[in-house]
Amino acid sequence: MRLSRYFLPVLKETPSEAQIVSHRLMLRAGLIRQEAAGIYAWLPLGLRVLKKIEQIVREEQNRAGAIELLMPTLQLADLWRESGRYDDYGQEMLRIKDRHERELLYGPTNEEMITEIFRASVRSYKDLPKNLYHIQWKFRDEQRPRFGVMRGREFLMKDAYSFDVDEAGARHSYNQM
Repeated sequence: MRLSRYFLPVLKETPSEAQIVSHRLMLRAGLIRQEAAGIYAWLPLGLRVLKKIEQIVREEQNRAGAIELLMPTLQLADLWRESGRYDDYGQEMLRIKDRHERELLYGPTNEEMITEIFRASVRSYKDLPKNLYHIQWKFRDEQRPRFGVMRGREFLMKDAYSFDVDEAGARHSYNQM
């Protein structure tokens, strides 16, 4: 595609809210557009960069023997209560109720979910070790979103989880990553 036909809304002036160099450069180069504090639109060139990074991360995780899965963004509050982290997470956790008044939340991370999936699926120590990972958008109600996409309210995150027989196995899995 010709550059003249590409959508690349560059800025001549640095936005005043951009505090760090990477944030200023991403805004000025037309990679992202800030919609609100901590909320960004990924513009075509920025999305292309993001997808390329995602591809590299996937290749490395797969090479290390990890298996990709995708977990739900919405999670049951009861799962977090069971782990004891529902109240501990504080106001950063975005919580909602569905039409039946069931409490849900936008997963700020997925330890609870992957543990639930794993404990319902694995029947024997012979199924171990397993290294699982996922790349997913996360949501947090940051009190002071800053530093561009590094501390936003919505961000793409790669998490990896290993399930091992013992501590030595866990260390080995960690070193594989």
